[in-house]
Amino acid sequence: MNRLIRSLRSPRWARRAINLYPPYLMTGIVVTRIDEDWRRVEVAMGLHWYNRNYFGTQFGGSLYAMTDPFLALMLAQNLGPAYTVWDRAARIDFLRPGRSRVTASFELTSEILADIRAATAGGEKHHPVWPVEVRDEAGELVARVHKTLYVKLRN
Repeated sequence: MNRLIRSLRSPRWARRAINLYPPYLMTGIVVTRIDEDWRRVEVAMGLHWYNRNYFGTQFGGSLYAMTDPFLALMLAQNLGPAYTVWDRAARIDFLRPGRSRVTASFELTSEILADIRAATAGGEKHHPVWPVEVRDEAGELVARVHKTLYVKLRN
């Protein structure tokens, strides 16, 4: 999948490829937006029979999967091939049951990119942490995911 996304520099084609990727296709996760500069991504997931848990709400693994690769993809696209970017860790706080369509938005600002470049300029590893909010149709917070990435300037 990573090789495929890297080969599809166009956000339009990347969005199509991600939406056809079986782990997302089979959980009902849909990428609804990728900006041309890879600075904003939006993802949604409806509540379906195949992603409900025992209690009839969104399965926690699916809520997490909505947030999994996007910050790393956005950073890799913006920093370029001179940097190594990986997901390092994640923590999810389930705050309320997901009983409807849920969404997550990711935004990468110029300030964040400048901070990362400064933190890695001497070849140091950097582990930025981003909170990502998953919200339901009413705008209520369903889950908060704390994503930790690994970023390093290659030699």
